[in-house]
Amino acid sequence: METIKRYYRVDRRQIAFIKFIFEAYDGIAGMRTINPTKGIIKLHIAPGCEEQVDRILQDLKKEILIQRLATEPSESS
Repeated sequence: METIKRYYRVDRRQIAFIKFIFEAYDGIAGMRTINPTKGIIKLHIAPGCEEQVDRILQDLKKEILIQRLATEPSESS
């Protein structure tokens, strides 16, 4: 199964919390930290779960900086 990949810049102090949130929603998305210093993460979203992930992120944005990146960042950017 192919996942949908999306990249975000988040408050780097909240990376572990965001990962915990998505782990709690078993199976909708996995998260990988691309650059912990700059707070760049990648979400691997299960097909059909995009809307649910968007709702979770909208709720988290009320308390945490989360910006979707338009392009795939390099591993060191």
